[in-house]
Amino acid sequence: QEQLMESGGGLVQPGESLRLSCAASGFTWDYNALAWFRQAPGKEREGISCINRSDGTTYYADSVKGRFTSSRDNAKNTVYLQMNSLKPEDTAVYYCAAKMYGPSWSALEYNTWGQGTQVTVSS
Repeated sequence: QEQLMESGGGLVQPGESLRLSCAASGFTWDYNALAWFRQAPGKEREGISCINRSDGTTYYADSVKGRFTSSRDNAKNTVYLQMNSLKPEDTAVYYCAAKMYGPSWSALEYNTWGQGTQVTVSS
């Protein structure tokens, strides 16, 4: 059974950094796109980063562009999200998700989701 497991969340102060990891296991089909979504209380789930697993091409939402960087280690079946210059508005539960074909911002297109990891940015 395919599974995604996020880790690395926590409580940090504004301006600090965190690195999230998403480890994939049990996949019987090739997932070509991995994305990071986040959901803050009372808000819709927001796609913030997509990565093409084959060639490493990355895409970012305007809200995180220049501050967040996604990367992958295919040998470890792991995707990372390096988050720098964190702001209070980045506070949310962060999810990774996998889909078969190319990256997309639509959560409906993703087949497999992790359980989420909480990121809280507060002074």
